[in-house]
Amino acid sequence: MASNLAVTSSSFEESVLKSDVPVLVDFWAEWCGPCKAIGPSIEQLAGEYAGKAKVFKLDVDTEGEIAQQYGVMSIPALLVFKGGKEIDRMVGAAPKATIAALIDRAL
Repeated sequence: MASNLAVTSSSFEESVLKSDVPVLVDFWAEWCGPCKAIGPSIEQLAGEYAGKAKVFKLDVDTEGEIAQQYGVMSIPALLVFKGGKEIDRMVGAAPKATIAALIDRAL
């Protein structure tokens, strides 16, 4: 996975909550098949939405506290944040277009 998309508890507030544009956070884990399946789509969207929205990946194995904080029970979970608050979420693997629509709703 592209580490430049990784967000951790130390960078979460700055990268996600204080962002001036909408942020999609992909809650995932290395052992999760569906998470790996949508990985390439997530990375493509990060490039496609550069400047309009941010895209990050959060590893629930290393950052379980944040996952708990947002009630993430199953992964992949895609949460959209805007203005420091969660405004949308989708659980489970989905086609790239569906994930893009999630971001579009926040723009």
